[in-house]
Amino acid sequence: MSDLNQADLNRARTEQIQRSLVKRYRAERRFRLYGAMAIAFGLMCVVLLFTDIISKGYRAFQQTYIQLEVTYDASVLGITDLNDPQQLALADFHGIVKSGLKNRFSDVTGRKAKRELYGLISNGAGYNLRDRLAANHQLLNKTETLWLVADDDIDTYYKSIGSKGGAFVGRMSEQRQGWVDQLVQSDDVEMRFNRIFFTQGDSREPELAGIRGAVMGSLFTLIITIGLSFPIGVAAAVYLEEFAPRNRWTDLIEVNINNLAAVPSIIFGLLGLAIFINFFHVPRSVPLVGGLVLTLMTLPTIIISSRAAIKAVPPSIRDAAIGVGASPMQVVLHHVLPLAMPGMMTGAIIGMAQALGETAPLLMIGMVAFIVDVPGGFTDPSTVLPVQIFLWADSPERAFVEKTSAAIMVLLAFLIVMNTLAVILRKKLERRW
Repeated sequence: MSDLNQADLNRARTEQIQRSLVKRYRAERRFRLYGAMAIAFGLMCVVLLFTDIISKGYRAFQQTYIQLEVTYDASVLGITDLNDPQQLALADFHGIVKSGLKNRFSDVTGRKAKRELYGLISNGAGYNLRDRLAANHQLLNKTETLWLVADDDIDTYYKSIGSKGGAFVGRMSEQRQGWVDQLVQSDDVEMRFNRIFFTQGDSREPELAGIRGAVMGSLFTLIITIGLSFPIGVAAAVYLEEFAPRNRWTDLIEVNINNLAAVPSIIFGLLGLAIFINFFHVPRSVPLVGGLVLTLMTLPTIIISSRAAIKAVPPSIRDAAIGVGASPMQVVLHHVLPLAMPGMMTGAIIGMAQALGETAPLLMIGMVAFIVDVPGGFTDPSTVLPVQIFLWADSPERAFVEKTSAAIMVLLAFLIVMNTLAVILRKKLERRW
């Protein structure tokens, strides 16, 4: 009888364990499902973000051009001597563009209608004609057919023709739409690759605005940042890991470094404003002060990643070097640093990618200024790519929406390249112990 009771008890315990295992396995499957759903949701958000940016920005890589016959009439230009640079600079090249439009649409009368007609061509066309005449003096009083950049309203309207939502009219009058339709029918309008977007600086005219100035400003700023933050960060990491005594002061330094890595970036902008600009009187809106501010911001990231790379070097490497008579400095320089350098470089690249995408600290030091000229050095006024995106996003013109999204695409491309480079370096150069 007792044996039966024991058997029933064992059977009950076995069933209870099986039910418990079933519940545990079910909970594990739910947990894996939740994880997969979270990853799928994150990927979906990324896909939606990229889809929205690309759908708005890909058209900015093309520009609308209008074919027009232009006569370099000396009387209209007001030029008597092409060898005089002042006459060439002050010549009325917009006047010969207007004359070409009047000849193309000879039936247009009235002051208001002519003003709208002249708006078909970008204001920057006159500068292109000046450069052509300056390069070839034989063009004076000659006629040539050119493809000139269209105004931003024309560009937006022409790009939207045939879209699902219909053509975007915006500020286009019916008369201007009719002129564009005539040009389309005569094959005098076409889309070309937008070189201006990559070769020019900022402009208040959307069709003339480019990112070259912002890209060069970002380049100069990052050169200053990597030139200062990497050696200082590596030196600080080596000292803290290899030479600093373990006491309350080093513990306090480590805690503050970890805290600085989580400080909002705008705080570093305020610090740079107070120290570099107000105290040291470094000029505003130059890559030099931008690089100094971003150096302060990226130092904690580089120090933390460099310390992690140094910790990953096995102690046996140090012991073996000391065993053959190497000094502590030789151990660090000849053995520890070469082995930890891949991890340090990875951390530095990630820090540079973070600095490339920062906007808030640079706004505090005046790099939000409207800069037309492309900077040629570290002390020339400039802006950076994230700030350029910020400025364009605040512009009311519809054409700047395309420019903003296209600039975001370029910035994302740089960030993806830098992060991919960091992953490749880590995979290629790291050693597993």
